Amino acid sequence: MIYLVVTAGLILLLVLGFPIGVALGIIGFSGYMLNIGPVMAWVNAGILPQKMSYSLMNFLLISIPLFIFAAKIMNGSGITKRIFSFANTVVGFLPGGLGHANVVSSLIFSGMSGAAVSDASGLGQIEIEAMTSHGYDPDFSAAVTASSSTIGPIFPPSVPMVVFSTISGVSVGKLFLGGVIPGLLMTAAIMVMIVIYAMKRGYERLPVPTPGEVVLAFGKALLPMLTPVILLIGIWTGVFTPTEAAAVAALYALIVSAGVYRDLSFSGLFQLLKDTARETANIGFVIAAAAFYGWVLARSGMTMFLAEWIGSVATSPLAFLFLVNIFFLIVGCFLEAIAAILVFGPILYPVSVTLGIDPVQFGVIMVLNLMIGLLTPPFGIVLFIVRDLAKITFRQMIRATIPFLVPLFAVLILMNLFPGIVTWLPGMLK
Repeated sequence: MIYLVVTAGLILLLVLGFPIGVALGIIGFSGYMLNIGPVMAWVNAGILPQKMSYSLMNFLLISIPLFIFAAKIMNGSGITKRIFSFANTVVGFLPGGLGHANVVSSLIFSGMSGAAVSDASGLGQIEIEAMTSHGYDPDFSAAVTASSSTIGPIFPPSVPMVVFSTISGVSVGKLFLGGVIPGLLMTAAIMVMIVIYAMKRGYERLPVPTPGEVVLAFGKALLPMLTPVILLIGIWTGVFTPTEAAAVAALYALIVSAGVYRDLSFSGLFQLLKDTARETANIGFVIAAAAFYGWVLARSGMTMFLAEWIGSVATSPLAFLFLVNIFFLIVGCFLEAIAAILVFGPILYPVSVTLGIDPVQFGVIMVLNLMIGLLTPPFGIVLFIVRDLAKITFRQMIRATIPFLVPLFAVLILMNLFPGIVTWLPGMLK
């Protein structure tokens, strides 16, 4: 009974517009009161800050503010423009050229940010302005920008995968490598959709670039594009851990922006540090509140109930993954990705292990489902961010984005049917 109250209560508060961290904290403590009684709950109220603070005492979480800081530096300097210019030079000759540049630049930028929101809010402004100024429909430009932003948390590095690692114990390095091939497949699938739209609507394309133009654009964007290469090689060879990779990414971005390109002033750096601290605090509060809420769910018996129900229904790994996909696609419409991983990951992950599902495959599938949720109404945060950038109505945003869910679902289905898409690269990491 208690788990029904805390689940329904959380949905109600989210519908009413409460911030996710606040909603989790309120409903978590309310469920705790129902569990042991109001008097004892207030007597033992100290358990709330204890559980919340304990959830943040994880070395892996240090990487989150560092990846955020690296992305802020990239956005705060001219690096994002250099990346987009290079992508436009290389793929702009394809039908719907700027749309492809949008997707490729998101793939490159994902190697620095690890978050869909950073991509959408950072590169999004540049991408949408470039596309609309060249005759692309605003809603199409917004849909391409929103769908391509989901590549960020799949292609390494990835903030959600760091969070999944903290609740599962799965190697962050293997999770990062597990996202490489799915991220590339997502890029290719979205580009196919762009070609279909471009041929139907007659969008312009650039002339085929000369070798000199490619070399020039590559030279301007070379240093920032080396970031994901350095991170992957460093993790793969064991030179540094994934957490240390976040520090390397932040330091490298700072050196390139301030030391090489000289696009970053001291005052600008100070503002980026404040913005990073603010976003880190928001994420930290959500993590802490979700940890307490998940603990209350476990005490209420929901963990055991859900695990037993799924175990009785899902008689095979594929059936279990089918249920997990449906579940997280729904959850992703209402709950922020990090909170969803923290609340439901500890419940479903042990069941997946029991059924023999590869932990890396399960983690990447969970993250992709939740990224698709960022594009799904009514609470998909990327929809709101991109809608504001494109200056279109929310209805236009939804209508334009729905077709671009098709390539994302196609990749998701392939990941479920063919685990090797996710597990092959991590299997090479010893």
